[in-house]
Amino acid sequence: MLLKSYTKEIFTPECNSNFESLHCYAHLEEDVEEVLPYLNTTLGGHAFTQDPPSVTFKVHGKLVTVHPRKIAVNALKDEAEATKIIEWIKREINEAWENRGEIKPSYTAAPVPKVFEILKMLPKTNCKECGLATCMVFATQVAEGARGPEDCPSLQSAGRQQLAEYLSRFRFDF
Repeated sequence: MLLKSYTKEIFTPECNSNFESLHCYAHLEEDVEEVLPYLNTTLGGHAFTQDPPSVTFKVHGKLVTVHPRKIAVNALKDEAEATKIIEWIKREINEAWENRGEIKPSYTAAPVPKVFEILKMLPKTNCKECGLATCMVFATQVAEGARGPEDCPSLQSAGRQQLAEYLSRFRFDF
């Protein structure tokens, strides 16, 4: 086991203290730098940098960035959600580390959903039934992981299935 423990720091963003969401840092007791390329392979990182080393994932509308000694998560509802995500990434770190002999490390970012590909699959009626102003805004939120096919009331079941299949190439759950 590479990552054994961490301490959490929950805070509201300094840039706008009126935000309703929280952010979290998990300060890691162990250095996880060596696992980052393996984690990038297994989870398909949205962004990977070598200097300074980090890998970022988009998960359900949240950005999760793993640094050698810190994990950062944004847009959280509460501390319970922060704990759930940090524990998930801790398991993923340890699993990638334990299986690193079977994993080809990746030093590049994985492909991400394309907004225009998503938009092509939507009804493009701008009906606002989803609560958003346009289908383009909806497609952007789907690409970011904040919305899914089930959130478009106008999308027929065949269209939902097509969009779900497209997104399945990019998503994972915690």
